Amino acid sequence: MAELDADRPFRQFIVKVHSRCNLSCDYCYVYHHVDQSWRDRPTVMSAETIAATARRIGRHAADHALSDVVVVLHGGEPLLAGAAVIEDIITAIRAEVPASTTVDVSLQTNGTLIDDRFAELLDRHQVGVGVSVDGGREAHDRHRRYADGRPSFARVERGLRRLQAAADSWTGLLCTVDLDNDPVQLYEDLLALGPKQIDLLLPLANWVHPPPARDRAGTPYADWLITIFDRWYAAPHRETGIRLFESIIMLLLGGNSDTEAIGLDSADAITIETDGRLEVTDALKTTAPGLGALGLSVQENALDEAMRHPAVRDMRRSLDRLAPQCQACPIVEVCGGGGYSHRYGPDGGFRHPSVYCRDLLRLITHIEHRVGGDLRARGLLA
Repeated sequence: MAELDADRPFRQFIVKVHSRCNLSCDYCYVYHHVDQSWRDRPTVMSAETIAATARRIGRHAADHALSDVVVVLHGGEPLLAGAAVIEDIITAIRAEVPASTTVDVSLQTNGTLIDDRFAELLDRHQVGVGVSVDGGREAHDRHRRYADGRPSFARVERGLRRLQAAADSWTGLLCTVDLDNDPVQLYEDLLALGPKQIDLLLPLANWVHPPPARDRAGTPYADWLITIFDRWYAAPHRETGIRLFESIIMLLLGGNSDTEAIGLDSADAITIETDGRLEVTDALKTTAPGLGALGLSVQENALDEAMRHPAVRDMRRSLDRLAPQCQACPIVEVCGGGGYSHRYGPDGGFRHPSVYCRDLLRLITHIEHRVGGDLRARGLLA
């Protein structure tokens, strides 16, 4: 297993182009959690680090004959870096990879800074744009505010409209689950914005830093998500995609997951910080300070060194790396143990069930019964 893992190249590169944000969302895993390493990072990725990042990605793609790679421009808020830096990163990486390698670029933004110039730039470079929105005005502004307390929804909505008017680059919405929101109202408020896809994200939490309402009896997150699932699934036509639900259905039918939240698929990703340092994933900022750092950088190390790092191999999904109770679970092939950071425990390890274990079991079982019943009713399943 170790030798096989060591030969699995990275195919996704999360590039942190700016380490600060113009919002101060109260649940943010970067600024309001246990790892505060952002304070010591350069604000914006320098030209030298951009060049080193592009060379390393290009060399990695060439050495492993990769047909395609995914580059995710991230932050902080990446648009704070400015249009020139964004364009420099895109062009530098595409210039360094072999001509036989396709580079798909996406960008994750809070949407407040999108103007006509950014919309044109992202369209011209065929960048897919994901925007973080937590519902309608009331739900969104409960958590996603500026540091001085000003709400952000109006600016986000304006940015979305500019994206829609200028191009077809908007790929969808990312929404963090908040149990205080009415689930159907939230779904319909998101739907009114016209997304192609919605990502419903469980709060980044673990056994040391539990999620909100973890002390509630039962399965509050599953109950909330099931309410949306039933509304979404029962619609007379497909209104939008919801990645979590679609991935569960695909896994139940023997396919693959399109999200790291579930399944035994691995994204084979690496994070490159603004100073060029490499991290296995910044989701580990919610576990313990420095836990995601590899001690490597694009200035000093080939990406193959990171590929073979024990911390990277440990994150790759496989049944034998899960907790014993997960391995024995009847839905393990669908759940996959849940998100890696959600398994972090007081012993400093990850060989635990997800902190959302009960919720995932209930959600997956509900979807299995609902979809399976429809298939059986149509004679498509015995």
